[in-house]
Amino acid sequence: MSARTLFDKVWDLHTISVLPSGQTQLFIGLHLIHEVTSPQAFAMLKERGLRVMYPERTVATVDHIVPTEDQQRPFQDSLAEEMMQALETNTKAHNIRFHPIGSGNQGIVHVIAPEQGLTQPGMTIACGDSHTSTHGAFGAIAFGIGTSQVRDVLAAQSLSLNKLKVRKIEVNGDLAPGVYAKDVILHIIRKLGVKGGVGYAYEYAGSTFTAMDMEERMTVCNMSIEGGARCGYINPDEVTFAYLKGREFAPQGEDWDKAVQWWRSIASDPDAVYDDVVSFRAEDIEPTVTWGITPGQGIGISEPVPTLDSLDPDDQAIASEAYKYMQFQPGQPLKGTKVDVCFIGSCTNGRLSDLEEAAKVAKGHQVAAGVKAFVVPGSEQVKQQAEAAGLDQIFQAAGFEWREAGCSMCLAMNPDKLQGDQLSASSSNRNFKGRQGSASGRTLLMSPAMVAAAAITGQVADVRELVS
Repeated sequence: MSARTLFDKVWDLHTISVLPSGQTQLFIGLHLIHEVTSPQAFAMLKERGLRVMYPERTVATVDHIVPTEDQQRPFQDSLAEEMMQALETNTKAHNIRFHPIGSGNQGIVHVIAPEQGLTQPGMTIACGDSHTSTHGAFGAIAFGIGTSQVRDVLAAQSLSLNKLKVRKIEVNGDLAPGVYAKDVILHIIRKLGVKGGVGYAYEYAGSTFTAMDMEERMTVCNMSIEGGARCGYINPDEVTFAYLKGREFAPQGEDWDKAVQWWRSIASDPDAVYDDVVSFRAEDIEPTVTWGITPGQGIGISEPVPTLDSLDPDDQAIASEAYKYMQFQPGQPLKGTKVDVCFIGSCTNGRLSDLEEAAKVAKGHQVAAGVKAFVVPGSEQVKQQAEAAGLDQIFQAAGFEWREAGCSMCLAMNPDKLQGDQLSASSSNRNFKGRQGSASGRTLLMSPAMVAAAAITGQVADVRELVS
């Protein structure tokens, strides 16, 4: 037995050389680009007279700055329009596959690649976006990278990286009704901390993850970066293969059988050696909501906001900052807190199953007076599938706005922004100060079903009380 992890195997298979610095020059199998971090990278190539080395390994879409209401061109935001034009020009000049608005394949980059079968086990994947770790749900090693690294991948199809340690995170048991993948990853980050994964890749294992479908696994891997890990992954299995089979860019015919055989072989060996192992019990996880200004500041819905003396001394300074910014008092319950805006979407929770779970909660109810609630599908395909299932009608009947695909209020680089100190119940991934478009706007992270519960009650609610 080789006693190696999937991370070890994929890393070794893609190693070009070990550099004098000790870093590995790693070949990147799939490069995903969007309109925000690519214009400067293409400009750097042009300055050096370089071409994209393997344009067939790069795929582009637009998501971050795309309006989700009025998508008429030119965009009202001149900078957004400039970025759109730059991507259109550069993809054409370098013969890169591009999925624009209206193509039927546009959407958040971490939604469209899996749904098209571009993301596959054993790959190395890079994108100029923090949440590239999403693709690890397929047993890929996926890195978010900066603009200069986007340039490097375009020019040389490789990155210079330090090899990571691997921490195995086991969660075993069945999740209770009303508890979702989002709650699992928020619980893990709460326990291990936002810096706990620095220097690590996270391997998620155990019966809880085995029971998850691919969209749930993507939610978990998506937020690995919020726990400090550079990437997170789940070993490929029958669930993975069933999801990929028949998708546009997945192997076909005999190639499919060969691919599955190889995908099985790259899973971590039964006796693989890890740098660290931690374990959690599914029954200990309840609907989880963030109360502060980092994804690690989360609590179960039945718990109060922690008091300062209950926290580790290292966490007390940022907790004090969070109390003030969020306008919360130590020891107060979150449940019952009035919300202003409810957002369902993002690369974390904008897939079909996310919308289905939220629709179950919303059906037959009405959005509370004074609450702005809206749903943003993660891609044009998700939007089409949701409409075919009648989910748009359920949401609209309940008083939610139904939007076009995009990143929307996850990061507010578009017209979807909080105003003043509005409090947002959000299915997105970051609750940093100002993250949702207002310097004083406040964000509570939770599952899509919990967001729907907040929308119809007008306050932070326990979804279990609505679906039991």
